[in-house]
Amino acid sequence: MEVARSINNVVERVKNNSLFYLFDIIRVDVIIMINFTKMEGLGNDYVYVDCTNKSTEEINEISKLAVEVSDRHFGIGSDGLILICSSDVADFKMQMYNSDGSQAQMCGNGIRCVGKFVYDKGLTDKNVITVETLAGIKTLDMNVENNQVVSVKVNMGAPILDELAVPCVATYKDNEVSHVKLDVLDKTFDFTCISMGNPHAITIIDNVDNFDIEKYGKIVECDEHFPEKTNVEFIEIIDDHTVKMRVWERGAGETLACGTGTSATAVACIINKYVNADQDITVKLLGGDLIIRWDNDVFMTGPARIVFEGTYDNK
Repeated sequence: MEVARSINNVVERVKNNSLFYLFDIIRVDVIIMINFTKMEGLGNDYVYVDCTNKSTEEINEISKLAVEVSDRHFGIGSDGLILICSSDVADFKMQMYNSDGSQAQMCGNGIRCVGKFVYDKGLTDKNVITVETLAGIKTLDMNVENNQVVSVKVNMGAPILDELAVPCVATYKDNEVSHVKLDVLDKTFDFTCISMGNPHAITIIDNVDNFDIEKYGKIVECDEHFPEKTNVEFIEIIDDHTVKMRVWERGAGETLACGTGTSATAVACIINKYVNADQDITVKLLGGDLIIRWDNDVFMTGPARIVFEGTYDNK
């Protein structure tokens, strides 16, 4: 009876949007319940949990939780888990985990949804906010209609071109940009290597629609030239201001969109003179379009949407 009463007390606290009382319960395999919001930016979808009143130091086994909630058959289904936390250096902090449980530095689509979450739910009344990430502090400018965020412009920061900081082991350099030339199965690729706080390898192919991205992407991701693995972008140039892109994300596989990957792709296309640097670059992804402008920092504009909300119970 005492155990039953203790469990009921914990569950009542859990229902009050409390994530951090739960991990002691996980260790004895009793129950875990989490209030969550499923959100997506161009089909790049994550499970979001409001942790602004909790301490992330109390979290145990969060990587395991990320794997569980991301499962599209037995969990909620997502590309990963994002915790929205308080910050000592910004308005909010984004703590992000991929679907394989690994922690990621940044996600452009994910951070746009953070902006919509905190504004729509009344955690802020500011149209411009800062968000702490493992890739630095990002500034978000929200486009609000009828008291709801419909799109977000994110200052993604300056691209990182130094091979040690990307990181990558370059096979050659062109205009101070590192390149990795790889023979992968039956094809040879020339990758431009850029970091937007996380590593990206961008290469041109003839037709992205008919390309077997899994066949090649999973090999490039783990290639020895990328000490921390890499995200892989396969792109097709449409015209001087339009690029089509598919992405193999590190730790997640192919996703419908990638904000940091889109930003890195636009920078790579400008550096390699595939597009006009004086125009906004439209990057067409499986999930829709993102607009990128590189002016010292990279600015990315795109939508964010709430899909549904609920309580996750993995007892």
